[in-house]
Amino acid sequence: MLELGLKSLIAYLLGSVLGSLVMGRLRGVDIREQGSGNAGGTNALRTQGSRFALGVVLIDVGKALLAVGVLPGLALPGVGFDPAVDSRWLAVACATAVVVGHVYPVWYEFRGGKGAATLIGAVAVLAPAALLPVAVVWLGCVALTGYVGLGTMLGTATLPVFFWLAEPRLMPLVSFGVLMAAFIAYTHRANISRMR
Repeated sequence: MLELGLKSLIAYLLGSVLGSLVMGRLRGVDIREQGSGNAGGTNALRTQGSRFALGVVLIDVGKALLAVGVLPGLALPGVGFDPAVDSRWLAVACATAVVVGHVYPVWYEFRGGKGAATLIGAVAVLAPAALLPVAVVWLGCVALTGYVGLGTMLGTATLPVFFWLAEPRLMPLVSFGVLMAAFIAYTHRANISRMR
């Protein structure tokens, strides 16, 4: 259990490195003081432009690729690998932690983004095939309604459905999909109020 706890903590700390605030420091701006005040990619795009937003997305997706694709397989000094910890649950724990770290970053007063780009990076490692239905739902929703937040919530809601249909016995992925769909809806609660 030490391996699970320690790797989840490291994943959370990785998640707490926000692309928009790293890029903002290089440019001399705090993205949380502009536009919607959110430290995510959409606000970065609207207030700073596409090149800045691309850097934000690369950092936010990249930290998830590290946390989910590399960290679970590392032998930590003095800890090693715990045979009692299922590798799929470990990957899901790291994926959850990196997304939570992005939304509630310890380095930035727990004021982060909404988690979408970081979640994309996590899903790209856990189940890359799931990105296609997520993208289709997101694009369709944004094209029909013009609401990026709604597209993000509905796209994320396809994850548990996809996981259940593709691998119903893989409870780590199904559980992750349900948890992330609820969490992303929660992080978009202000968007829901505005849309109402």
